[in-house]
Amino acid sequence: MSRALPDPLRLRERGFRGLRVVGDVHGDARGFEAAAAGAEAEGLFLLQLGDLTDGGSDAPAVLRRMFGLLDRGRGLFLLGNHDHKLRRALLGARLRGPLEGLEATLAQLDAAPDGEALKARVIAEVARAPAWLKRGQALFVHAAFHPDMLLHDPPPDAGERRPEPPVTRALYGQVARGVRADGYPERLIHWVDHIPAGLTVYCGHDSRSRDGRPLRLRGRSGGDAVFLDTGAGKGGHLSWIDLPV
Repeated sequence: MSRALPDPLRLRERGFRGLRVVGDVHGDARGFEAAAAGAEAEGLFLLQLGDLTDGGSDAPAVLRRMFGLLDRGRGLFLLGNHDHKLRRALLGARLRGPLEGLEATLAQLDAAPDGEALKARVIAEVARAPAWLKRGQALFVHAAFHPDMLLHDPPPDAGERRPEPPVTRALYGQVARGVRADGYPERLIHWVDHIPAGLTVYCGHDSRSRDGRPLRLRGRSGGDAVFLDTGAGKGGHLSWIDLPV
């Protein structure tokens, strides 16, 4: 790409030494605490790529840690499909599809001493979470890239309304018609071929790692995608990448 994208985080002028990009957490409180504590010790701003809950054993602890980073200006999370679904569930919406992880999260919140406060905070924070973020030659998004993300900022209220393109791409990725035998949609990655040369897209959503480490793919247009979901909260572990300011 010929021009640098703006830095909405202004990390250098805020005194941060770098950026820690964290993949899907899915309730893995131990892994997320390690990521967050390490980021603070090293002077890094923490950017989490969405899907904080649904899967692990302690969603409340993950939410407390994330909201603490938000309050101190040391972290931000992007809108993920599970975050969007949790907010809808807390507002009483009827949901379809596999809900095992969500049901576990709701039970954990019901049992937490500060559960009601956490629920209210989820409703508020997910409503304003950005669906994607551009910084320099990088774009951060939960699920997948769409070229329109380079032309427009995400809707400020993406988290509180029915997703429309390109927010649907940001939350759910590129999916084929129909579903797999396990009830989940078949996810495609043709979108990687549309990433412009010089741009790297950091995403989660799909656990495509072959060796437990984040997977990096180069598309036909010369751009790169880095898949950071390595199965945290679902039998795998939490991964992150540190980037310079």
